[in-house]
Amino acid sequence: MGTYFNPSNGGFRKASRDEIYVDKTGLINILNRRLMAEKNCISVSHARRFGKSQAARMIDAYYSRGCDSKELFTGLKISESEDFLKHLNKYNVIHLDISSFTDDYTDNVVNEIRRHIFNEFKELYPDIDYNNSTAWILKKVYDKTEEIIDGKSVKCPFVIIIDEWDCIVRNFSDNSALVHEYLQFLHSLFKSEESQEFLALGYITGILPIKKIKDESALNNFLEYTMIDSGELTEYFGFTEKEVEMLCEKYGINTDSVKEWYNGYLIDEKHMYNPNSVYTAMMRHKLDSYWKNTSAFDTINTFITLNFDGLKKDVMTMLEGGKVSVITDKFQNDLSVINSRDDALTALIHLGYLGYDNKRRKAFIPNFEVATAFHLALETGKWSDIADTLTRCDEILWATIDGESDKVAELLELSHETYTSILKYNDENALSCAITMAYFTAPAYYTVIRELPTGKGFADIALIPRADSGNKPAMIIELKWDKNADTAIRQIKEKRYTGKLKGYGKEILLVGVNYDKESRKHECVIERWDDESTH
Repeated sequence: MGTYFNPSNGGFRKASRDEIYVDKTGLINILNRRLMAEKNCISVSHARRFGKSQAARMIDAYYSRGCDSKELFTGLKISESEDFLKHLNKYNVIHLDISSFTDDYTDNVVNEIRRHIFNEFKELYPDIDYNNSTAWILKKVYDKTEEIIDGKSVKCPFVIIIDEWDCIVRNFSDNSALVHEYLQFLHSLFKSEESQEFLALGYITGILPIKKIKDESALNNFLEYTMIDSGELTEYFGFTEKEVEMLCEKYGINTDSVKEWYNGYLIDEKHMYNPNSVYTAMMRHKLDSYWKNTSAFDTINTFITLNFDGLKKDVMTMLEGGKVSVITDKFQNDLSVINSRDDALTALIHLGYLGYDNKRRKAFIPNFEVATAFHLALETGKWSDIADTLTRCDEILWATIDGESDKVAELLELSHETYTSILKYNDENALSCAITMAYFTAPAYYTVIRELPTGKGFADIALIPRADSGNKPAMIIELKWDKNADTAIRQIKEKRYTGKLKGYGKEILLVGVNYDKESRKHECVIERWDDESTH
């Protein structure tokens, strides 16, 4: 049992005994099918806090000869597999977290990685000549170890796991000699002639997909799974809707609210949740933007303030719930090489700050938590006009609830001016988008629906309170252009839009808004509709 060579199962033991543990051991079934196959190297590039490191510790616990994990996995999904015992704790495992090495070492990081591994080898195999190449040394260890598989004594191959493999490529992009040395080291592990014998499985994780570096072929034999296309691995990184619903029931938290806050990563058309955010929300019994504790501010500002043509408009479109087209194929998988709006948007997708609809090839802000992170980031960046508008959102929501129609009109006017100046047009769609943006914080309490279908038409905007909204009233907002706000209120009543909101509380707010194009003034009328009265 070592730290890097044949590690223990302690990390996975701790995770699996946590009161919030979601069984992802089905991933091992997929990995078992790749053992000793021609394509036996897998790369998983997902955003931070999507469970990559926990999965790596689970893989340790299953394959490592440094522990006995039968009891630990019994009762989990993998234990139902016919091959469960065949591969359990039968392999030499090397597990490296490259980020921990880059924290302590710089130019000599590759030598230090080798030194730490070989020091553990030496305790068991002191007669090997450790002055040779990495591949040669691993081959010698392979030759000296045997394991009983299916009743036969066979040499024991390696499962090599590298977490945060891309740290050196990302953080030392200006040091080509170091990057080259590191990639040569990876070549010895995963693609050398010796590795064809000693490697059972290669498994690496990172934030970005593999960058194709000129004249380097260390990692071109990997099957890649990304935030854009993760195929059969999708459900094992992040929480599925079913898993979140089970947690909500267990912890007594409103499922619809959790969906609004954390749902939305559409990976291969499957809705996935950031597991760290859901976990924290369940533990604290509080829905909040837990991305505030990440590097979101700097990362978002780095890309959205590059001032590429159309990018600012795209961000506004996504903030108000829309999707924007993006070409992801041109991105070089390098954060230091961002040459277009498509590069910037693609980088944000891989980093988890945007979702991606693979079918339609469009990017979007996945949920209210990430939208909040964008808002907070904008407050520290250059887009002060947008940030100022969003900062007033709580104020306009409460002014509406309190019936302060003049104040609502004033704040809507400021929002509309900001939005129109960015979109470069002044029409009914801009007004509708501006209203949606003005109620930016409403999803914390409401389900916001634009163009809500009713029996006699479509209500422009409906705010439906969720069960944990604190008894906030439902709202119907009707917009008019060059008419008057009373006309909007009358239309809500005549077309009985309120009927669609029956059952969402006794009181419904009717909000009529009119915009006069010539004067550029906004008018607002707010009425309270008693659901039990006869109007």
